Amino acid sequence: MLSGIIMAGGVGKRFWPVSRISKPKQFLSLYGSKNMLQMTFDRMQPLMKKENIFVITNKNHVELTKQNLPDIPEGNVVGEPLARDTAPCIGLSAILAMSKDPDAVQVVLPADHLITNVEEFQRIIKLGAELATECNCLITIGIEPTRPETGYGYIQYDAKIADTKLPEDFRGKNIVKVKAFAEKPNLATAKRFMESGDFLWNSGIFIWKASAILNEIGEHLPDLYDSLFRLEDHVGKPSFDNELLKSYREIKSISIDYGVMEDASHVYVIKGNLGWSDVGSWEEYYKLHDKDRHGNVIVGECEMLDANNNLIISEDKLIAAIGMDDFVIVNSGNAVLICPKDRTQDIKALVDKLGRQDLTNYL
Repeated sequence: MLSGIIMAGGVGKRFWPVSRISKPKQFLSLYGSKNMLQMTFDRMQPLMKKENIFVITNKNHVELTKQNLPDIPEGNVVGEPLARDTAPCIGLSAILAMSKDPDAVQVVLPADHLITNVEEFQRIIKLGAELATECNCLITIGIEPTRPETGYGYIQYDAKIADTKLPEDFRGKNIVKVKAFAEKPNLATAKRFMESGDFLWNSGIFIWKASAILNEIGEHLPDLYDSLFRLEDHVGKPSFDNELLKSYREIKSISIDYGVMEDASHVYVIKGNLGWSDVGSWEEYYKLHDKDRHGNVIVGECEMLDANNNLIISEDKLIAAIGMDDFVIVNSGNAVLICPKDRTQDIKALVDKLGRQDLTNYL
């Protein structure tokens, strides 16, 4: 069985003030008419039955998720009671997948990424599922970098090892052995990554047998493994939510990259050109959309004089800008953001500051 897991628990702080606690990034239409969650679900539909697609979200967004995905079975939307990063989410998803099929192969995707080359995405997923079945290994998808990007994580690979270890049927198909994972770099480091020629952008997409990732969690995160496996007998029962809360109170917050992938020994990456973006900031949103003759991206009412290369979004009022270049101005609800375009990664810190000051009516 091929099982899809959509990780939809994020809060999208870098897209404030449009992204709010009540309606975070994955529920926004940032590219096209459908929102990011719906687009993720749609690209998985041809690969597997909808009954085998699970969404792991925040407990407060379970009903909103069901409203946005009316075709998904109600029991396949699971709300995490506490935010614990990606390793617990993925471990939980493996438990759910194995409850349907002990040999399930999982495709794990973030809910809020953009993929425009859907046909190539589906081809690579099928290839990865075949490899995961045959080799019992962990697989991720890496994106060929086109610029020294500081907003993405990176994967370093070793092509020679992959050539000697891969089964013959999978050689020559852009599958390489992972050497290391790297966090978001500064610009100088990102340039070195580009120059080295052996780094890919980390897409955050994974393919593996559910049993394989649980074995790795058991080896590298034994406390998490123990907490999760207590849920096994409660899946699909009224007791599940209470047991999930008990487990999550014990679980420490940790990412799958840091907690498992960096130390696992059998990890491969498939190179892909998927038209991929994590749409991780307003600056990235600007890059993805058409500009006017002055390089501006404008959504809503706006009048400009001597203003170039800006992103301006207004939901309900006219924004007028004079002599501004390379800025982001976003009016949404009860807040207005004004920010240099190259500092949109810092919006998360601003939102965290609002939270510390108990200005929750703006969040």
